[in-house]
Amino acid sequence: MITEVTMPSMGADMTEGTIVKWLKKEGDEVKRGDKLAEIETDKTVVEMESYGEGILKKIVIGEGQVVPVGDLIAYVGEEGDEIPSSSSSSEETPSATIDTSNESTPPSISQNQTSGARVKASPIAKKLANELGVDISTISGTGPGGRITREDVEAASGGDQSAQPSQSSGDTKTIPLTSMRKAIAGVVSKSKSEIPHFYISNTADMSDVIKSRSEFNESKGLKVSVNDIVLYAVTQSLKKFPKFNSSFSDGSLIENQSINIGMAIALPEGLIVPAVLGCENKSLEDLSNSAKDLAVRAKGEGAPLTQEENSGGTFSVSNLGMFDIDQFTAIIVPPQSAILSVGKAREEAVVENGEIKTAQLMKMTLSVDHRVNDGAEAAMFLAELKSILESPTKIFG
Repeated sequence: MITEVTMPSMGADMTEGTIVKWLKKEGDEVKRGDKLAEIETDKTVVEMESYGEGILKKIVIGEGQVVPVGDLIAYVGEEGDEIPSSSSSSEETPSATIDTSNESTPPSISQNQTSGARVKASPIAKKLANELGVDISTISGTGPGGRITREDVEAASGGDQSAQPSQSSGDTKTIPLTSMRKAIAGVVSKSKSEIPHFYISNTADMSDVIKSRSEFNESKGLKVSVNDIVLYAVTQSLKKFPKFNSSFSDGSLIENQSINIGMAIALPEGLIVPAVLGCENKSLEDLSNSAKDLAVRAKGEGAPLTQEENSGGTFSVSNLGMFDIDQFTAIIVPPQSAILSVGKAREEAVVENGEIKTAQLMKMTLSVDHRVNDGAEAAMFLAELKSILESPTKIFG
């Protein structure tokens, strides 16, 4: 049976994607979960996985093409399966790879391509550079891993009139949003308008855990961070309170069996929240390694993020402690039902048994979808999290 492969949605904000590279060619065997293609969204590059099995019968949309979510991009089937003749896309759109060395390419770009120099740029950026006559090899990229973005090309060319800030009659100017900023704006607006947030805070004394962390790292030659410890403690708390690992959908609760914790990662052009997958099965050391690897790849270094890493988060953590922030409230990432915001573990004076001493205090705020959980449940979740964070034996064993 022939199966249509369509452009998947890899986040609540995604409306279209660019096929950067096909990882399979026509005639290749495809199994469920195989990586089919690299897809560029407004935020990052993601590996698209196959949900069907068989043979990649036809690539309908070639590399470098921008495709709306839900549109046909390929066919997977068995030997002998016929591709529908009614597919106009297969007749109109070139398959496989796109030849970028056509006659319309400016001489400077053609020369750069034929010289063997490899330019790290998005397909949209390359296409725009061709159209504007910009030598893309001279541009410094501001995207993940130094990747050249559409905005970089526009800036290098001087930008078209629509992309330039327009001066009003007063002292203000209008600056158009980048595609990534528009995507972020769409997600947070959707979250705040559709999800009834409430917030609850607590403070954890991290003194003993921070001391034990230093001893643990030294003895094992590791670099487990405070954020790694928070992710581990959140995982253990979610095991006890699984409703916070759920989402609300059409009047029902969807309880996720896997704990995939999203990490808010700041990039030069905006925020992304990829997820560490399968946290429920990871030790502290494993989780630390996975979190570090995810952060590196999210910034465009190494292999692209997978589809599930990009959009499969079930709970999120946003940590601004490294920016010397004490406390803040975060916006829930749809379709998740909660996010934990974490501040800096700061040395403060406290009173214990009538005596003044110093302690490393870390403030935490939980943002909760009120359709899924209530205040008392949130209070118990934070109390459990606080208990774990204040007990080195629960973390390091």
